[in-house]
Amino acid sequence: MASEFNIKSDIIEIGRRLWQRGFIASNDGNISSKLNKEEVLATPSGISKGFMKPEMIVKVSLDGKVLKVSEGYKPSSEIKMHLEVFRQRKDIHAVVHAHPPYATAFAVAGIPLDKCVLPEVVLTLGSIPIAPYATPSTEEVPQAVRDIIKQYDALLLANHGALTTGKDLYEAYYRMETLEHLAQITFLAVQLGNMNILPKQAVDKLLDVKRELAIPGTGPICQYRDKKQTEEDTESMISKITEEVIKKIKSS
Repeated sequence: MASEFNIKSDIIEIGRRLWQRGFIASNDGNISSKLNKEEVLATPSGISKGFMKPEMIVKVSLDGKVLKVSEGYKPSSEIKMHLEVFRQRKDIHAVVHAHPPYATAFAVAGIPLDKCVLPEVVLTLGSIPIAPYATPSTEEVPQAVRDIIKQYDALLLANHGALTTGKDLYEAYYRMETLEHLAQITFLAVQLGNMNILPKQAVDKLLDVKRELAIPGTGPICQYRDKKQTEEDTESMISKITEEVIKKIKSS
């Protein structure tokens, strides 16, 4: 385990990056990391995560009891969600919650990022589902992620934002970057009118690479394009071309 000083420094740095990249606004977002088997360091409530100082970081127990806090600072009410993740996943030591615009747009639209589109995401995150909507600051929030976090390393939170996890703070943060990058590219591809989903053969090769290189990540694999879907895509393309040809013949 890293020292308390180093973890606080990493939390501050990651908060700054989240704010600079526009993944959070105002006092949004939360960051947490296990200090040891019983204690967690977390960001304070009501403070911009882009401008934190070491004395603002709070310490809580895994059951939510505040252990150490500077005067005027307290843990976010959403610490409950972080603690639930730690309880359900012993392999997870850090959690990042933010509102990256593209990923949050998918969460608001109710569209999971579960298609095999980018090789990098197949290798690292796999499928990214949407956890049910939960009222912030209530017990609904940990309940919403309780079961789903057991299988996934990254989640969209319905009408709320996104949550990523990692063995350390930087892995959790980089997964947030990857998630937002995927969401933005997916959005732009849809705007262009086409999104090619990787076929099963390509996905199987990527999974072989993942195993060979021991790339971390335990989430279920994303949805690939099987042979039947490929045939349907081809038929659809032929149908569209045929319609265009008929239109041109009629107009000539």
